[in-house]
Amino acid sequence: MGNCCSRGESGDAPENEKGDQTVDNNNGSNNPGTATNDNSTTPPSNAAPPEPSASTKPAKAGPIGNVLGRPMEDIKSVYTIGKELGRGQFGVTRLCTHKVTGEQFACKTIAKRKLVNKEDVEDVKREVQIMHHLTGQPNVVELKGAFEDKQSVHLVMELCAGEVFKDIVGSAYYIAPEVLKRKYGPEADIWSIGVMLYILLCGVPPFWAESEHGIFNAILRGHIDFTSDPWPSISPQAKDLVRKMLNSDPKQRLTAIQVLSHPWIKEDGEAPDTPLDNAVLSRLKQFKAMNKFKKVALRVIAGCLSEEEIMGLKEMFRGMDTDNSGTITLEELKQGLAKEGTRLSEYEVKQLMEAADADGNGTIDYDEFITATMHMNRMDREEHLYTAFQHFDKDNSGYITTEELEQALREFGMHDGRDIKEIISEVDSDNDGRINYDEFVAMMRKGNPEANPKKRRDDVFV
Repeated sequence: MGNCCSRGESGDAPENEKGDQTVDNNNGSNNPGTATNDNSTTPPSNAAPPEPSASTKPAKAGPIGNVLGRPMEDIKSVYTIGKELGRGQFGVTRLCTHKVTGEQFACKTIAKRKLVNKEDVEDVKREVQIMHHLTGQPNVVELKGAFEDKQSVHLVMELCAGEVFKDIVGSAYYIAPEVLKRKYGPEADIWSIGVMLYILLCGVPPFWAESEHGIFNAILRGHIDFTSDPWPSISPQAKDLVRKMLNSDPKQRLTAIQVLSHPWIKEDGEAPDTPLDNAVLSRLKQFKAMNKFKKVALRVIAGCLSEEEIMGLKEMFRGMDTDNSGTITLEELKQGLAKEGTRLSEYEVKQLMEAADADGNGTIDYDEFITATMHMNRMDREEHLYTAFQHFDKDNSGYITTEELEQALREFGMHDGRDIKEIISEVDSDNDGRINYDEFVAMMRKGNPEANPKKRRDDVFV
């Protein structure tokens, strides 16, 4: 299996052994070279060098971690953390190198702040236990060590280079109802594909909420919206296929063969005559509803994106900027949306124009366009969120004050002196008059169907 990240974002990994597991010195260690509960390494009796998954000498015992239930340890005392190998909705996997042996591994990090309830913590423990149980299996990535510190849980695994499916991750949006009930079969895959088809047709998931728990409840209720735009313009055959793939009863759900035989799938099947609202239009509409605080934060995040991440939007901007002035006028926006297959009234175009035109000068410049139309999953990147928070937190106090927010809005020409306190009170959940990092992250991810603030925990190994 590959070193994918469907679960963690940062953190230490759990211990390799449970407290009641011991080492048989006659036969070697249960799991050679992994850290034991006293944070020391017990090498196999028949091997000269220790396994490079843990320190070669006992470390001073730290406070007991609340996830793994054993002394916390700094993974950087044993490994050098290197480049990012992959990223999932649940976290990041990076290359790590053992400081003594030079051997390379993959380190998956899980942010402890994302373990929001007891079940989340138990799922991490269970993952470690199962991976230890499967040690030695040729087709399963081997866990080499587990660490926990104040912020994270880190899982050190063997490095699987060149895997084809390194970007496959789990997401709550795609989980079938029977999976939530812990009793499922291959029918669950049809459900997940049905969710993907729904998203391809309308741009948003069929079941979504502001929390993972809310998403799961929506899935179990099973209500599917076929009335909101653009569904009225989508063919009956397409809706029929989606409805049958998302049947809550797995016994009544279409099989893979039935899906492939469906009239909408077969060659010359019925297709809609009306162009669908494109994803960029959906993001413009979302951007319109955001407060100024969030819009400025997105402006900062947009500045962090690579050329590859915004290439499509860059080309779209150039296509709309017909006079090559570096800005898009109201008329150019209207013509550009029409060219993309979207027909809006003059009033609707003006509304979108005003939303994207952050500085209110009557045109949309390049930075404003990228900010308003970039994919909202950029907000799920921890480093982007932290960079944006730091932009506001000028004195590095860990809080954004009213004065700092006012200064940031003024920098981007968005300060009108009227709604600063209202914005603060909207985001300030603990009512201390300032914004901490968790409150900032909650604001950024609130009501965003394109971002996955939490992660699926069914996939034990990926």
